[in-house]
Amino acid sequence: MHSAKDVPTDLPDGLELVAVPPRADARDAICGAPSLDALAAGARIGTSSLRRRAQIHAVSERFTVVELRGNVDTRLAKLAAHEVDAVVLALAGLERLDRSDDVGGTLDELVPAAGQGALALEARAGALPADVLAAVDDPLSRACVEAERQLVHALGASCHTPVGAHARERDDGRLHIVGWVGLPDGSAWLHDELDGDAADVGTRCAERMLSSGAAELLAQAAGAPAAG
Repeated sequence: MHSAKDVPTDLPDGLELVAVPPRADARDAICGAPSLDALAAGARIGTSSLRRRAQIHAVSERFTVVELRGNVDTRLAKLAAHEVDAVVLALAGLERLDRSDDVGGTLDELVPAAGQGALALEARAGALPADVLAAVDDPLSRACVEAERQLVHALGASCHTPVGAHARERDDGRLHIVGWVGLPDGSAWLHDELDGDAADVGTRCAERMLSSGAAELLAQAAGAPAAG
């Protein structure tokens, strides 16, 4: 069992993601302030995520984004010690650790990482009985996570590049997916969204992004130093 956002899109031969339990809220949360807009110019925002760094810089040039390592408790302790003015973390992780009281607000302007908020069961194909998988698998959550992973895979990206992907169900049963690619300093970025069937909406959205220059952005991001 893994955090789905940390599972590479290329799995070893014979292994696959066989189940995704019901997904928690996939959004990013800010601690220390109710929103990015509430922070003063020059505020220091802590994160260890290149994606969050890039998207925060893309939202506004007013902030200084600093590297913040450690587990959730360690990062929140650094916030309490005023080493940073705010911390951005996954909302699902805070809720699972009973740290919801530390959440100042959710950041709807940031596109989450593929699989964020979800768990994923990895196993050998056919190794687990169907009734066992059915007991833990949520088909909608799995469809959304798989669509997000399709997008990342089709872009040639990974969980270590500044890429966001978030799929949700539409009222008509199809999926709506949002994709984001940018440079670490937020100086250039690309956003796209698409409705479609779960089987290929992630791939089709990635193809649209590639035709608009996503590959070039990812190549630049791979060779760019992280900006503060």
